Parts: sequence; C-alpha cells; structure tokens
Amino acid sequence: MFGDLFGKLQEAQQKMQEGKARLANITVDGDAGEGDVKVTVNGNREVKGIAIKEHLLSPDNKEELEDLLITALNRALKNAENAWESEMKGVAGGMLGGLGM
Repeated sequence: MFGDLFGKLQEAQQKMQEGKARLANITVDGDAGEGDVKVTVNGNREVKGIAIKEHLLSPDNKEELEDLLITALNRALKNAENAWESEMKGVAGGMLGGLGM
C-alpha cells in the first residue's frame, strides 16, 4: 500500500517538474502607458524582457517611466501567475485523480 502511494507521490513530483518546464516556455506580457512600456515574463514569473519607448528615456520622464515600469511589471506578473495557476491546476487534478480521491 505504501509503496503504491510512494510511487504516486513520485509521479506527482515528476508532473510538477514537467509543468514548471512547460511554464518556462510560456511568455506573457504586461504593458502600461498605451504600450510605452512592455514587460515580458515567463510562466515561472521570471522577467525575460523590458521594452521602453524612446521618448520616456529623458531625465524629465524619470517618474513617469518608474510608474509605468511598476504597472507593466505588475500586469505581466499577474498574467504569469494566471498561467502558473492554470498549469498547476491541471497537474493537481491529475495527481488527485491518480491518488483515487
């Protein structure tokens, strides 16, 4: 009985790792200022890119740029969180079904 349970737990751990690997290949964006700032993150919530329109790069726009970066980053991370939750729900559903629950 415990051997079977241990096997199911190992299988679940492997599925979690596979899910994380898939999430590493998913990218999502968040933008602010009508696209003036764009942040790209992967499904594991790692920042992969930041694009800033040139007009924001002057010292006069420092505060605006900072605000837009925060907004775009938060939006990108929220989108990545949604992708992560979706992936992990699929993995968890498979685990629970495999454990006979």
